[in-house]
Amino acid sequence: MAKTLLIVWYSMTGGTRQMAEAAAEGARREEGVTVVLKPASEAGPDDLLPAEGYIFACPENLAAIAGVMKAFFDRCYYPALGRIEGRPYAVLVCAGTDGENAVRQITRIATGWRLKPAAEPRIVLTHADTPETILAPKRIVPDDLEGCRDTGHALSAGLAMGIF
Repeated sequence: MAKTLLIVWYSMTGGTRQMAEAAAEGARREEGVTVVLKPASEAGPDDLLPAEGYIFACPENLAAIAGVMKAFFDRCYYPALGRIEGRPYAVLVCAGTDGENAVRQITRIATGWRLKPAAEPRIVLTHADTPETILAPKRIVPDDLEGCRDTGHALSAGLAMGIF
């Protein structure tokens, strides 16, 4: 039976979208895993509960996870509590100069759900630090996209092999 990897993402300037799509591309390299790529604004408990693994991808905005991603976690937290323990997850964060606090917030939510980290969090820095560069469309460099593909493939392979 195929396993499902759910990738929930949000992106305002395109950087995180590219990262999530790259992770999905990498995950699809593995047979026996269905990859669902879902915008955070559309994702809910009905997407989260049947999936066997997760990648959460968002930008860090004002030293926090983006509001749309926070709204996803708010919608899903209690309906999923006690129902998804032990499932693997990974985190992708697109940030201008730091990204650590967004990772910390997602990790705390995942800890509450009792999820297992399956990969080190991946932070891609765009070095955007002025209003103009922060709001400008992003282009993630090939090496960073390859790292996101690797994260997706590793999680998918672990699901397919029954490691997770």
